[in-house]
Amino acid sequence: MVKTIYIVLCILGVLLPYSQLAPWVLENGLSPMLAVQQIMASKISALAWLDVVVSAVALLFFVNVESRRIGMQRIWLVYLGTLTVGVSLGLPLFLLMREHYLSFSKPSLSETDTGIKNA
Repeated sequence: MVKTIYIVLCILGVLLPYSQLAPWVLENGLSPMLAVQQIMASKISALAWLDVVVSAVALLFFVNVESRRIGMQRIWLVYLGTLTVGVSLGLPLFLLMREHYLSFSKPSLSETDTGIKNA
């Protein structure tokens, strides 16, 4: 059940942001300068963008520390997902990979840490 929720969140984490990005790119092309200009056009959009940037940095730091602590591999996938899509993919992907790793390497640790039984 937990893994299924993480998979659904990964899918939503790609579809929802890209549903907004794709029309913008079709209308404006790949213009990083215009994107930054529009991001900084209002205080509220700058606030949201800066919140996401800080969240992404915190996520990547956590992923690095946690993956080393428990010995996870293929963490580059989380970095790739975070840097190409965002935290909306990176976080649920890491949680999915962590849950998968813990269920095979240390089943009791997985259930003890989360308090949720694996499905």
